Amino acid sequence: MVIDKKILKELYNDRADEVQKYDYGMVIVVGGSELYSGSPVLSALSALRSGADMTHIMAPRRAADIAASFSPALITFPLEGKCLSLDHLPELFSFTRSAEIVSRGRVSVVIGGGAGRTKETKEAIREYLKQVSVPTVIDADAIYAFEEEKIDFSEKPFIFTPHLHEFLVLTGRDIKNIPVEDRGKIVKEEAQKLSSVILLKGKIDFISDGEDLSSNNITVPQLTTGGCGDTLAGIAGALLARGVSPYKAGQGAALINTLAGKIAAEEKGESLIPTDLIDCISKAIK
Repeated sequence: MVIDKKILKELYNDRADEVQKYDYGMVIVVGGSELYSGSPVLSALSALRSGADMTHIMAPRRAADIAASFSPALITFPLEGKCLSLDHLPELFSFTRSAEIVSRGRVSVVIGGGAGRTKETKEAIREYLKQVSVPTVIDADAIYAFEEEKIDFSEKPFIFTPHLHEFLVLTGRDIKNIPVEDRGKIVKEEAQKLSSVILLKGKIDFISDGEDLSSNNITVPQLTTGGCGDTLAGIAGALLARGVSPYKAGQGAALINTLAGKIAAEEKGESLIPTDLIDCISKAIK
């Protein structure tokens, strides 16, 4: 199945006349480190532009403080230290439980962007994901947390968003030299093994939940720019928080990210940066 704009009508119905905050979801963005502060910002802003009612960034203090200064729309929760660690787990669990209550279950998590790959950070990510069951986008450095140890993802509404090398890290399968049109079958096989949705980013995006397979055939070469994967993760998080299924959220995120990227690239060309893409999300989902 090739994804097209028809899916947007399913994802974005007209809002009711009377709604409350959190009816359209809260997204918790977990990531960042002393060195990488931009990734959580890009994911959170993308989630807001994709219709989430609120985002919260949970990040080590330097990254959280930079995020807070970037936009008044961003709410941050600083964690002491230079990177995510096991010491942060009580705060992460407590905040996630509170978010589930206050949002009346309309909550999702985006985890991994800018988190780094220290041994303790990867262990903290694994422990967090073992114990949470809210819809979650596992992106970037969080994928590397499963390089050494796999966990049981069955019954967990998770989306993995790897590029080609991260797909190798996650599954052990190197598909870089496999023809693009043949990659979808492998994505489906691995999604079935993981009992999760995989959204493989590339020239053609492939999305599978292990049973169904779809592709996003819109090609935007400028999306190799660092940060454009963070925007996709944020969009997926926003859709999950609205109550969209992981498979459908993966489809929608792939389409919206490339549509917004295409619009931005038409103006910016080689000068495209992720914030240009974020500015075009509203045009993409019209």
